[in-house]
Amino acid sequence: MKIFMIEDENAIRMELAQLLIKYGYEAMSSDHFESIAQAAIDSKADLILLDINLPYQDGFQVCRDIRKQSNVPIIVLTSRNTDFDELMSLSIGADDFISKPYNAQVLLARIQNILSRTYETNVSATIMHKGLTLNLLNATMYFDDREIELTKNELGILRLLMVSKGNIIPRDAIIDELWQSEKFIDENTLNVNIVRLRKKLTAIRILPSIWPQRG
Repeated sequence: MKIFMIEDENAIRMELAQLLIKYGYEAMSSDHFESIAQAAIDSKADLILLDINLPYQDGFQVCRDIRKQSNVPIIVLTSRNTDFDELMSLSIGADDFISKPYNAQVLLARIQNILSRTYETNVSATIMHKGLTLNLLNATMYFDDREIELTKNELGILRLLMVSKGNIIPRDAIIDELWQSEKFIDENTLNVNIVRLRKKLTAIRILPSIWPQRG
């Protein structure tokens, strides 16, 4: 499915595009911000990621302009994180609001949720491996008749383990996947999340088969 990114910072746009492409989406964008709303509509995208701070006009006006012509789902993805910004975004037609720096797993889950709800597609919200089921939308894992809730970081780590099918994952790859940049995380924070996840996997007796032998 196609996702149109309205983001004027090239580094963030490239980072988003890499993430979306990695997980099977087609990522599109434009540098013509004076007519960005029309460019987004003309792209026939299935979902739009919209920043608020933009040249020529802010994201609020862009959202209004898009809503005059289209009901395409819009997720506001912005560094502005006040209650007013969120309330304004939702009141003018945005479907969701996420603040930067974003958690990659949370963003992907929100995208999957909206696409599934809007288009009734078979966008997968669960991953299964060796009897363990991971639900990306409600951040829970199931094994036999046992269910355990996960934090967003535990969810991201376990997702990586499951899609890698038990292969060893470098710690730098985990940091990049969860936080997109090492400046938002330190080694101790990662260790804490790994220890907590190990305990939860041990509690449902799935740890030996899901966790890599080393790393």
